[in-house]
Formats: sequence, structure tokens, C-alpha cells
Amino acid sequence: MLARTLIERKRDGGRIAPAEWRALLAGYVDGTVPDYQMAALAMAVFFAGLDRDEVRALTAEMLASGAALDLRHLPVGRVDKHSTGGVGDKVSLVLAPLVAECGVAVPMMSGRGLGHTGGTLDKLEAIPGFRTRLPLPDVVRQLERLGCALFGQTEAIAPADRKLYALRDATATVESIPLIAASIMSKKLAEGLTGLVLDIKRGSGGFLPELDRGLELARIMIGLGADHGCPVVALLTAMDRPLGRACGNALEVEEAIMALRGEGPADLMRVTYALGAEMLVLGGAAADHDAARRRMDVSLSGGRAAARFQAIIEAQGGDPRVVDDPARLPQAAACELVTAARDGVVAQVEPRAIGRAVVALGGGRARMEDAVDPSVGVVVTARPGDLVRRGEPLATVFARDAEGIRMGTEALRQAIVLGDEADPPLPLISHRVTSAGVTRYPD
Repeated sequence: MLARTLIERKRDGGRIAPAEWRALLAGYVDGTVPDYQMAALAMAVFFAGLDRDEVRALTAEMLASGAALDLRHLPVGRVDKHSTGGVGDKVSLVLAPLVAECGVAVPMMSGRGLGHTGGTLDKLEAIPGFRTRLPLPDVVRQLERLGCALFGQTEAIAPADRKLYALRDATATVESIPLIAASIMSKKLAEGLTGLVLDIKRGSGGFLPELDRGLELARIMIGLGADHGCPVVALLTAMDRPLGRACGNALEVEEAIMALRGEGPADLMRVTYALGAEMLVLGGAAADHDAARRRMDVSLSGGRAAARFQAIIEAQGGDPRVVDDPARLPQAAACELVTAARDGVVAQVEPRAIGRAVVALGGGRARMEDAVDPSVGVVVTARPGDLVRRGEPLATVFARDAEGIRMGTEALRQAIVLGDEADPPLPLISHRVTSAGVTRYPD
């Protein structure tokens, strides 16, 4: 009866006490609270929200439902980064080895694709043999040796969140700010961090398109970090167009490898440097952002960051040769250019439509149990504001077969809008949020 009582109370705008969250989540983990009741509660939370104390209690109970990493013996700072999800967002693949090479331990626990957005684990598993299911003792040993581990949430860490995360995707409750905050922070706090950097996406391709909602999420998570002695910094970045060019698992790994050589697209490199500077300062490896950027410059230009990624791949069972030869990544059976149908200006490159196209091609999941084809996706070379002539290339579709080419081409023609003029896109990085408040990010 507890679950039914709490569903009714939350539906009607009431509060759930910490002890009730504890009992509810314990029942959900052991199976006495069924999915359908937790789905009803998630929908009630979606509409009625949670107050600050409820979010704090939910996060604490999801964290306490499982194990946590004890990394206090490491001699360096322990900092992770989390993105709220976007299209073409392969920053984690670049950032983790880069920051580790610069002297901060990065225990990066990531997730799979959710809705129209890609997932870091799916991208890593495009590397032949790469293992993302690491037992926690293996994570600790790899952090001791390489300063970085790239792994998925295990059954041991926040199992209540693990079940609820999958349920939210299936019940259209992903965009609930309290549930997003509690989910992210319960996992990140279980990593034993000394700092956390958030990349909160705004714009049409983000789960929270509006600026005010992104800022609200940032403030909540900064407060949750403070509750547990973990400083949190958030940057708000643009997702009104894809980040970089590649969208699709193996294609994004290849672009990340180029970025680790210092040859990535300018927008990807700028976001990576901004987040990396925050991580290095929080981790005590740089005195300020300028010093952090210089340190990253040296790691990229000298090939050390790419070599660190290669070592991480080898340690986790993957083929390290992909760093020197990305052609070893899965290759699509068919590819075709999509060209401009008219002269004009690229008025829009709609990321949500592109993300859904990648899912439809087989590169993501419509259901959690769906298999993913790592080879498929799109590479979008057109950027908002570009002048194009009829017949000039806008993008390339990578698909399994001719039907995939047809479907991908049609989707791209809908997503890439040509016009006579274009509105300015969102600033790539617009705001920085800390416990001290919100500031505009400098150009």
C-alpha cells in the first residue's frame, strides 16, 4: 500500500518524506514495488515536481542503495564530467584521456543512448573488444595505473537509479528536472569524486531546451554536490545544432581520435577545452584556466593524450590499433552524399531530427533491449550560416543498405533547412554556474 499512497500524495502535490523514499526504493530494488507503480510515481513527479528536501532525500537513498568507490588513497584529484545528452556529443571520449594525461584521475561512469541522444558506452563499444562492464576492483586498479577508467553503471552502484533510469526512457519522464538531478548525482557521488563538471545542453536538441530550466538543473546539482562535499561547476553549451560533424557511434569515435591529435572540429575542441579547464582546476592540476589550457595544448600536440586513450583501450580489452588506424572501426556497408537542392544559406541543422535518424538507421535504441549497429550514422558538414550552392555536399549518410540510405537522406533533407537567411545560432558556451552564482561565459 505504501507505493499507492505515495503515488496519490505526489499526484495531489504532497511531499514524500526521506524514510518513505527509503522504503519505496528498497521495495523497487527487491521487486516488491512493481515497475507499473514506479512508472506512475515518475509521471506524478514529472507533473508535480519535488522540492529541495525531496530531491536531496531521493538522491541520498539512490546513492545508499548500492556500493561506492573509495579512491581516497589516490594522490591526485578525482574529477568527472557529465553531459545531459546531445547529438554528436563525443566530448567524453576526448576529455577523459586528455584530463588524465594532465594529472587528474577520471573515474568516468557513463550511460547508453537515451531517446534521440547518443551514449558514451555505445560509442566505446564500437571499438572492437572494448569492455565497459568493469568490476569495481578493476576500476580502482586501472585508475591507479592509468588515471582513467571508462565504465558503465554496474549492478553494485545505485541499483535503484539503474532501474529507474531505464523506466524513465520508456515512460516519457526523462525531462523531469528532479529526476535528472537525482539520477546523475547519485551515480557521480558514488564515484568518490573531489569535483564534478557538468555540461548542460540547451537548445532544440537538449532534453531541457530552455535556458531557465538548464540553470535550474545546474543549481540543484550544485547544491546536491555541496551536501556531499563535492564541488560542482556547470557550463551551459549549445545543442541547437550537432556538436562536431559525426553522429553515430564508430563515426564519433573516429572524430574523437582526430580531436586527440588536435585535429577535431573547432566547436568540439572549444567545448572540450572549456570543460577540461574546469576539471583541471577543480582537480588541483592547474592554478587557473589559462594554465589548464596550456597544459592541454602540450598533451595534445605531443601525442600524449592519444597515447593515453590507446592505453585505456588496451586495458579494457579493445583493439588499441584503432587510434593509429581508425579504419579498423566498424564500417558501414553503404554511404552516400546528400547535396543542396538549391542555392541558399543553411538556416538550421536540427539535432533532434538527426539524432532520431541515427536511431532509425540502427545506431541507437527505440527500446532498451534493441541491438545497436555501431557502423551507421551521418556526418554533417553543413553548419548554420553557411552559404551553399546547389549540388554542394551537406552531409553523408552511412547505412546498412539502400533502404537505410533512402531513409537517412530523407531525414537529412528535413533536418538541414536551406533558406535565404539564417538567425544567429546560440552561443556555443553561454553560462558558467557555480555555488557563487551564474555568470556569462566569455567569448
